[in-house]
Amino acid sequence: MTRPPVTRYARATLALLIAAAVTGAAMPSQAQTVPVPKPAPKGRDVQLSASEPRAPMTTGATQTAPPNPVIPDPRRNVPANIFGTFDADQKAQAARVSSYLSSLQTLVGNFVQVGPDGTKIKGDFYIQKPGKVRFEYEAPSPIAIIADGSSLAVRDSKLATQDIYPLSQTPLRFLLSDRIDLLKDTNVVSVTADDLYISVTIEEKQALIGTSRLMLMIGAKDGQLKQWTVTDPQGYDTTVAVYNVDTSRKLDPGMFKIDFTNYSTPPG
Repeated sequence: MTRPPVTRYARATLALLIAAAVTGAAMPSQAQTVPVPKPAPKGRDVQLSASEPRAPMTTGATQTAPPNPVIPDPRRNVPANIFGTFDADQKAQAARVSSYLSSLQTLVGNFVQVGPDGTKIKGDFYIQKPGKVRFEYEAPSPIAIIADGSSLAVRDSKLATQDIYPLSQTPLRFLLSDRIDLLKDTNVVSVTADDLYISVTIEEKQALIGTSRLMLMIGAKDGQLKQWTVTDPQGYDTTVAVYNVDTSRKLDPGMFKIDFTNYSTPPG
């Protein structure tokens, strides 16, 4: 039976976001590989408007409509800088982003995910550092991502399956680290800033797979996380923009528990 398009697309973009994006060769430790989308990236060097606003599921003092994710130009050429080539201002901007990421303990909000073919999916996310995260995709998608501090599960509630990845081999580890110094702990290849965003691009190379990147974008004025873009070794971009962010909400530890017993391995 053919899966609904939303389910198939959600699983594909999750593969970009979680597995292929940083390690390329990262394989689920207990399941089959999640399919990767094939459409060629569009020449989208302008902002894309989000789909129809919905009432945010996350509660907070102020609720806003979904943002317009800033879609990087797929033709962009990121310079392969090394630490010594960054000027004082770039190092200061990277330090600001590092300090912000290290200061976070909990983070709750909504997100809009834009895949390589321009398709958008919305949902809610919950982060508790170090190492714990939960992404829930808006219905009818049955997909959820759960990290418990060491493992990360891509769960399909409709099929009653889940793929397990080591958290250390996913791009989410940068966001979930207790403390991080980007210039020392990662391979930063680009630091840029304008009136709206501070952007830091991290690059990782795999000998057999190729180069992948993670671009973090922080608000220049409020210093808050706005979005990230993962580029897989084939050059496909997946962008996630966050909004209605709350850093004070207390979270139930049970939200981040992975059930290893009630989900089967997908058929081979």
